[in-house]
Amino acid sequence: MKKKVAILGGGPNRIGQGIEFDYCCVHASFALREEGYESIMINCNPETVSTDYDTSDRLYFEPLTLEDVLNVLDKEKPLGVILQFGGQTPLKLAIPLKKAGVKILGTDPDAIDIAEDRERFRQLLKKVSLLQPPNGTAVSFKQAKEIAEKIGYPVLLRPSYVLGGRAMEIVYDEETLKDFMEKAVEISPEHPVLIDKFLEDAIEVDVDAICDGKRCVIGGVLEHIEEAGVHSGDSAMVIPPYSLKKEMVEQIKEATRKLALELEIKGLLNIQYAVKNDTLYVLEVNPRASRTIPFVSKSIGVPLAKLATKIMIGKTLEEIGFTKEIEINYYAVKESVFPFNRFPGVDAILGPEMKSTGEVIGIDKSFEMAYAKSQLAAGQKLPLSGTVFISVKDKDKPSIFPIAKGFSEIGFKIYATKGTGTFLIQKGLNVKIVPKVYEGERPNIVDYIKNNEISIIINTPSGKKPRRDIVSIRTIAVNRNIPLVTTIPGAKATLLAIKKLRESKIEVKSIQEYHSEIKSS
Repeated sequence: MKKKVAILGGGPNRIGQGIEFDYCCVHASFALREEGYESIMINCNPETVSTDYDTSDRLYFEPLTLEDVLNVLDKEKPLGVILQFGGQTPLKLAIPLKKAGVKILGTDPDAIDIAEDRERFRQLLKKVSLLQPPNGTAVSFKQAKEIAEKIGYPVLLRPSYVLGGRAMEIVYDEETLKDFMEKAVEISPEHPVLIDKFLEDAIEVDVDAICDGKRCVIGGVLEHIEEAGVHSGDSAMVIPPYSLKKEMVEQIKEATRKLALELEIKGLLNIQYAVKNDTLYVLEVNPRASRTIPFVSKSIGVPLAKLATKIMIGKTLEEIGFTKEIEINYYAVKESVFPFNRFPGVDAILGPEMKSTGEVIGIDKSFEMAYAKSQLAAGQKLPLSGTVFISVKDKDKPSIFPIAKGFSEIGFKIYATKGTGTFLIQKGLNVKIVPKVYEGERPNIVDYIKNNEISIIINTPSGKKPRRDIVSIRTIAVNRNIPLVTTIPGAKATLLAIKKLRESKIEVKSIQEYHSEIKSS
């Protein structure tokens, strides 16, 4: 009789719960079949490939609760359970299942607990000499206020054990902190609110790696194009990093290997870092598959989830023939796709809470063209000429100047709100100042948008509650399909992409051709 292994899926699908986890579960099922095991899939989402009749040998369409999972395991008696591939939902069952005597395949649940438990995580980083942003935990407003004052605003607040950054918020003052603590659900000593110093203007980096407990191989180092604070499921990302120094990338890889071996990871590992003023900070460690695994796997041409499954059932990286990092000789850009046009009136702004519902990849020899392709695939048709409307918060004014100048140099007309426009005029740019809606003058910015006179909008939100007219500008932009950029790094990348599109034509090449170039080089 064949040996059996159970796989826990990602559960119900909703905004913030990516389908990327389902990709990993399906690959796990395929890998088990290749190795002669019978795969048992436990999942309750009819919209997934993991619940297709021919994906696994047996399918249990059950909720991912402890009781239901134990019932299935009691009936099937598999030799173990894989729960690294379904995201946060099955991960929550790691400790309860272990206590119930279930064999968890891959990384030990204790390592999962170290990554989730604040105090244990702090000790781990101290042991391997890595830094993290100042932080603390609170179960009341009084505690939260003391921590925020000690580490300094802005702070990033989040309930513990959440998925997709749900209910996470960047807070700039005491009043907003009070609001958050009053609204936060289920704050208790078991579920405190986590408070981190928010590193403004930092570059965020994701690393996906695979480890067999003795050796760790980096799958990919992904540099976020949006600044820190945008959820990793929403941020545009690029492999290999396009602006980080080589030494910093090496430091990131070294830190990843240290953490993987210290936690004795067996399978996949995702770590999020922030780089600020040439200093590396560890934001979080996820001892599981992350939502970037499909993107990294497709970019480097290696099915990481499949390989990780083989490690979980006892193979080593050497046995499966993956011992060296794949260095690609092109750029792959992941861009997220958002459902804003499906929800009238929703503010099209990115933050720590995940809002995307899908993603696309752009690949090219140059970063600029790869980014342009990703925008096109995500439905943002970049204009090659026309008018750019700019309205940014005070802090972003110095950094928007070179971008506005760049647009002006390639023939774009510049329209701006009073504050931004005055700043750019003082710097010597030719700018038309356009009134905001609430200022009462006509034609205002919304009139210009409705008359199709605006080709692209650059608007960065100030951390405080946005004015209604600013929200309406973003909403109209989404409804009329006008490219909307809400971060400075995004604006910079967009300018580079437009310049590239003006100079050269888009060339199409299959992903297999790119992969064959890596193999032969």
